[in-house]
Amino acid sequence: MLFGKVGVLTARGFLIKKSFSRSTKLFKYEKKMENPFYRTGRVLLNDVVNFYDKLTNPKPRRIVKGVPVHADIIIIGGGAIGSSIAYWLKEKTNPNSFEVLVIDKDLTFKNSATALSVGGLRQQFSLPENIQMSLFGAEFIRTLKDRFGPSADVCFTPHGYLMLASEEGAEQLIDNSKLQNELGAVNIVLSREQLKNRFPWINVDDVAVGCLGLEKEGWFDPWPLLQLLKKGAEEKAVQYINGEVVDFLFEKREDLVIEGIHETTLEQSNTLVVKMPNGEHKFIEFALCIIAAGADSGKVAELIKIGTGEGILSLRLPVEPRKRYVYTFDCAKDPPGLNTPMTIDHTGAYFRRDGLGGRFICGISPDSSEEPETTNLEVNYDFFHEKLWPVLAHRVPAFNAIKVKGGWSGFYEYNTFDENGIVGPHPYYTNIYLATGFSGHGIQQAPAIWRGVAEMILDGKFQTIDLTRLGFDRFILDKPLMEAQII
Repeated sequence: MLFGKVGVLTARGFLIKKSFSRSTKLFKYEKKMENPFYRTGRVLLNDVVNFYDKLTNPKPRRIVKGVPVHADIIIIGGGAIGSSIAYWLKEKTNPNSFEVLVIDKDLTFKNSATALSVGGLRQQFSLPENIQMSLFGAEFIRTLKDRFGPSADVCFTPHGYLMLASEEGAEQLIDNSKLQNELGAVNIVLSREQLKNRFPWINVDDVAVGCLGLEKEGWFDPWPLLQLLKKGAEEKAVQYINGEVVDFLFEKREDLVIEGIHETTLEQSNTLVVKMPNGEHKFIEFALCIIAAGADSGKVAELIKIGTGEGILSLRLPVEPRKRYVYTFDCAKDPPGLNTPMTIDHTGAYFRRDGLGGRFICGISPDSSEEPETTNLEVNYDFFHEKLWPVLAHRVPAFNAIKVKGGWSGFYEYNTFDENGIVGPHPYYTNIYLATGFSGHGIQQAPAIWRGVAEMILDGKFQTIDLTRLGFDRFILDKPLMEAQII
C-alpha cells in the first residue's frame, strides 16, 4: 500500500470522487499530450514484460533508457540519503515490486554534501534517536562486504572520538555517556588527569572531562559508499535521471478535508516537472515523492507550497545550505601520534589525523553572524588563521608551528529549527515524505534513515528505530528537539 495515512485527515476515500481541476501552472509549459491509444499500449506492454521477467528471471530487468512518464516512487536527491532510500526500498521488497526513480541535478555528485563530507562515525549524541541511528550506521559499515561483495571498501579507520567538556558542560557530557552506553555504544569518561596521561600532547587547563569512544567509531571515505549505494540501487532496477525538479502540478480535491485549512479547497499533487540539461521540461507522475535533496530541500519544498501556503502549509521546511570549511595542515615537529582520536573541543573546533605522516584535517563552525555566502565553494583561509588556528594551538601546543596545505568547503543541509533530521510524511500531503535536515550527520545516519523511510512507506510505521520525534509535527507544535552539549 503506497498511500499512507495523514493524522489530521477528517474525510477519507482518496479515490471516491473523480472531480478535480488541474492547476493553471500547466500552461506555463508546453506539454505534448500522449496519444491515449499509444499510452494504453505502452502500459500493457510494460505489464507483459514485467510479468514475463518475473517468471523467467529472478534478477531485475534492464532499465529502459530515457525519462519515464510515471514512477511509483520518486526520490528527489541522489546523494547518500536518496540513494540509500532507493536501495532499501528495493532490498526490503524485490527489484520488480515497483518503479523507483531518483532525480538529481548533478549525477557526478562532485559538489554534493556526501562527496565533500569528512565521513565521521560516532555515537556520542544526547538524543536516543541519533545514538541508535549511528549504531546502525556502524553495523552497516561493518557488514558492507556481506551486502555488496568482497571488493566493497570505504577505507574505514576504526578510531574513537574524543569529546572534551569544560566545567560548565561536564555533567551533561557524563549524562550523555551513560545514555550512550545503555543503548549499546562503548565509551568511557576520562578525568583531566586521565586525559593528560593518555594524551600528553593535549592542554587540559580548561578541560574538566572528556569522553572517549572505544568501539564502533571512526571515519571513512564517503565517496565509495555513495558509489556502492548507487550501484546497488541500479542493480535492483532503480533508475537515475539527470535533471532539476522545478515545479509540481496540483489537483483540487473537494473529496478531502484537512484540519488547519479553512475555506480553502484541498490540493494534492502527483505530477512534477523536471528541467533537463538541454532545457526541455518533462512531466513525471508519481504515487509517492520523497524530498531528500540535501541543502536544496527547503527550496524544493516551496515548489509544492510547503512554507508558502495557508494553514499547515504556512510552516516552511527549515532546511537551508550552510557553508563549512575543512582545512588540511602538516605538523612537522612533535605531532600527536597514531593514538590521536577525532578530537572535538568544547569550543566546537575539531581535528583528526589524515594518514600516518603528521597531516591533519580540521574545522569549526562560524558564529551565526559570520555565516559565509553559499553561492560558491571558495575556501576562506583567513577564517582558519583568525578563528580556528588560535583554538587548535591552545588545545595542542605543537599546533603552534603548523603549516596549512589546503582545504575544501561544502554545504550542510542545515535545519535552522533544531539542527536535527526531518524524517517521515508531511502532515498535509498524503504522498510527500521528507528525509533531510541532518545538519552534518547525514552520512553516518543514512543507513538508518533509509530503513526508517522504507518502513513508513511499506509498513505504515517505524519498526526498528522509532523516529517519530523527528517528524514535521514538531514544527507545528513548536517543540525543538535539541542536542545537549553536542557539536
